[in-house]
Amino acid sequence: MDDALRDRLGAGKYLLLTSYRKNGTPVATPVWVVRDGDALGAWTAADSWKVKRIRARGDVLVGPCDVRGNPTGDQVPATAEICDAATTGRYRQLIARKYGLMGRLTLLGSRLRRGVDGTVGIRITF
Repeated sequence: MDDALRDRLGAGKYLLLTSYRKNGTPVATPVWVVRDGDALGAWTAADSWKVKRIRARGDVLVGPCDVRGNPTGDQVPATAEICDAATTGRYRQLIARKYGLMGRLTLLGSRLRRGVDGTVGIRITF
């Protein structure tokens, strides 16, 4: 995977993350995305179905999309993994910086509803 595509996906506002159910059915979900060195990072509720699917099967497809999850480009194969608390905290900071006021308000609302451990980071590598 070349850095140009990684930069383009990381610079976009939304990333379409397609994970797979146990029976192989793909499920696409739009997520906020940040660049994390040679990987991409996303943040989500710890009890979400996408987290359960990624824990069971780490191969995913990723590509650019709009807020509703409509693809705006090609999807490429990648590997996703659930992050530890330190990496999740770093992703929260990156999201707050990238998404500004909306990102900070969303992070605050999530922390108030779920607590700090109620969300996890998803590291996506190519």
